[in-house]
Amino acid sequence: MSEEFEVTLPKLGESIMNATIVQWFKKEGEAIKKDEPLLEVATDKVNSEIPSPVSGVLKKIHAQDGEELLVGDPLATIVSEEKGAAPAAPKKEEKAKDADSSAEMKDYYSPALLRLAREKGLPLNELEKIPGSGSGGRITKKDLEEYCSKKGKPCPMDKKGEPKEGVEHIKMSGMRKAIAENMVRSFYQAPHASLIVEVDVTDLMKTIKKEKEAFLKKHGVKLSITSFVARAIASALSEYPLLNASLDEDTIIVKRFINLGIAVSVEEGIMVPVIRNVHGMSFPEIAATVADFAQKARTGTLQPDDVQEGTITMTNFGMSGIQIGIPIIRFPEVAIVGIGGISQKVVAVEEGLFGVRQMMHISLTFDHRVIDGMYGCGFLSALKKHLEKDLSLS
Repeated sequence: MSEEFEVTLPKLGESIMNATIVQWFKKEGEAIKKDEPLLEVATDKVNSEIPSPVSGVLKKIHAQDGEELLVGDPLATIVSEEKGAAPAAPKKEEKAKDADSSAEMKDYYSPALLRLAREKGLPLNELEKIPGSGSGGRITKKDLEEYCSKKGKPCPMDKKGEPKEGVEHIKMSGMRKAIAENMVRSFYQAPHASLIVEVDVTDLMKTIKKEKEAFLKKHGVKLSITSFVARAIASALSEYPLLNASLDEDTIIVKRFINLGIAVSVEEGIMVPVIRNVHGMSFPEIAATVADFAQKARTGTLQPDDVQEGTITMTNFGMSGIQIGIPIIRFPEVAIVGIGGISQKVVAVEEGLFGVRQMMHISLTFDHRVIDGMYGCGFLSALKKHLEKDLSLS
């Protein structure tokens, strides 16, 4: 007695509607246990492993590495069997034989691949000409895109007809492509405007230097300027809540909770773990969460829940020495805060007197459909005040 189960792409988050196949952990014909990792997918937020919903044998894989799927698209068919050996993996020659007619070929190709072919204007009979690199000779999304690229935009050639030296074609990873699509959607859908303020962090840096050893001993985490900025953003948002919102057509959805995303650079791109309800945390709790997410990002152990439901984002490009930057808003949020590097400057400390102070630029980029310039100025002024005055560690 056996039963077939169709595995589809689950919804990996509130705003995530698609994902790209990174790799399969099982091949067709192999046995798999319930909750054992079946494949890995990538979104613009994080890579996730999708477990098998049942124990059985992986009968058919419907989507290959590099393919982009929508939520609900088929991933695989698993046969749950009480007895019997695992069915042999289908051979490439048998598949080719089964794919003689156009109707059969339509069943042979994955829905995501057929959708991409339609978008690129490729007829079904032309798909048959594309050599497949997937399991059993199947055509992957990567195969199709490379075929279209060569067909429409040939590689630069020298006079002998050989590929031109010094030219490299780098295929975007699934995460990089997802990030690009999200950024394009945000940039062209939301009219961006930016403001910049200079903050005196001399006293703040003195506090960090003075208290870092005691804080580490007491709480087990390092003091960092990121934790102070996170707290200051939460405090400023309590005064200017429209920046902690999203826009749904003509309705501004203001969030009464503050879920602060902190952009972290990883090898594959940018991940944004989210500190939930940061406004209700003590300073040591914020510092511990920042340190925990930084460790998870470095070791690739962030989970989907760690990067969901952000309401505003901060990005600290100052760690690389850059002093001023204008980041792009993360859709569907309406604002992002950019933290620049700290530098020593001679500034007027009081009338007629000058001193060397440690200064830092902070930028605010916002959706001008939701926020006016003066409102953004008010938020930056409040953020500056909290960073310069609130030095408590409680």
